[in-house]
Amino acid sequence: MKRLAGRVAVTMAVALMAGQAAAADLEQIYREALAYDAALAAARASAEAGREKLPQGRAGLLPSLNLTGNTNWNDSTAHLATGNPSGRYNSNGWQVQLTQPLFRWQNWVQYKQGEMQAALADAQYQLAVQDLTLRASQAYFDVLGAQDVLAAAQALNEANTQQLALAKKSFEVGTVTITDVHEAQSRADLSSAQVIAAESDLAVKRHALLVLTGKEPDSLKGLRKGVALSRPDPTDIQSWVAAAEASNLSVQANQLVSEIATREVERNRAGHLPTVDMVASRGNTATSNPLGNFSAYNTDSTVVGLQLAVPLFQGGATNSRVREASALREKAVSDLDNARRTAAQSARQAYLGVTSGLAQVKAFEAAQVSSRSALDANKLGYEVGVRINIDVLNAQSQLFDTQQKLAKARYDTLMAQLKLKAAAGTLGDEDIKAINALLD
Repeated sequence: MKRLAGRVAVTMAVALMAGQAAAADLEQIYREALAYDAALAAARASAEAGREKLPQGRAGLLPSLNLTGNTNWNDSTAHLATGNPSGRYNSNGWQVQLTQPLFRWQNWVQYKQGEMQAALADAQYQLAVQDLTLRASQAYFDVLGAQDVLAAAQALNEANTQQLALAKKSFEVGTVTITDVHEAQSRADLSSAQVIAAESDLAVKRHALLVLTGKEPDSLKGLRKGVALSRPDPTDIQSWVAAAEASNLSVQANQLVSEIATREVERNRAGHLPTVDMVASRGNTATSNPLGNFSAYNTDSTVVGLQLAVPLFQGGATNSRVREASALREKAVSDLDNARRTAAQSARQAYLGVTSGLAQVKAFEAAQVSSRSALDANKLGYEVGVRINIDVLNAQSQLFDTQQKLAKARYDTLMAQLKLKAAAGTLGDEDIKAINALLD
């Protein structure tokens, strides 16, 4: 039994410790994903585009300067009492015009919207980073879990193969029936199939990691043996729910969307208001002997003034746009309410995932000790004839199943901790580093 336990330990450690010098940890995978992930790259570009809303909005408050020029060929006839002189001539002109908005409420509202849209772009990018953090962590633990499943399947297959050989030997000397041999053969065949399935699943999980990082590490660092997982801090669920409702990144993004929608209503209502601009222009117009009997002229002009525009009727378009913006504002408010409720539910679910996971880890640790003792007892009972082969096979399966579930419970608990931080809007690099410190 000691030899078997030793083989099991070695087998389960192979996938985690092979090529230890090249083993990647969670923080390395996370950094590589930050640099490689296509979804995050798209979010980064979208954020850069969104930040441009601020200077675009500011531009509506600043003066605009335009230069225009023209050249024309003219064929004219003048109808005068003294005759009808005619002529063909060129005229040329240019003008520089400066326009400074003095009162354009739409432009001011659009500037405030630009500030919010730039902030929204940053919030959405942070949300994408948080999503990548969870995806990279999940992919990492998925690989570790698949390695554990494969290691357990290989160890169980080896144990079943040994038990099959023992059953055949015992049958030859007449101490067991052919039924024991068939049962052992069935378990050995089943565990062989489980090894094949586990190998395939591990390949899929490793490829998912490759998609995230662009690299496939030789091996990954696993959790230290007997590592202790921490409880949520603060320990009460309501604190996490309140934090999620206030600080969840999706809530913050939807809050900005709601404020932008409110400003959009105001911006469209401003379409009913007059506008006032200061306009200054400098220009020149020149013609050459326009009608033959008149001399050419060259005119310089300088104009400074105020320009008032009062919207009287636009066919109902302004009122329609106000109604449209109001409906979209109601949608944004509802989306914000939904985001808060979803964040609160995510916080509750993640919190219970952590507390339940910690309890499961404790239970599976006790079950692992019991299962190992049960296997030892059944092995001994089989040797002395008080246990049958199926008892040993069942005990072996139970031990390896318990070990696998224990490892999965630990990974799920760590993921629940990250999801809890994400729900509360506090997930960051330090959380990855904290989990990374648990690896070996």
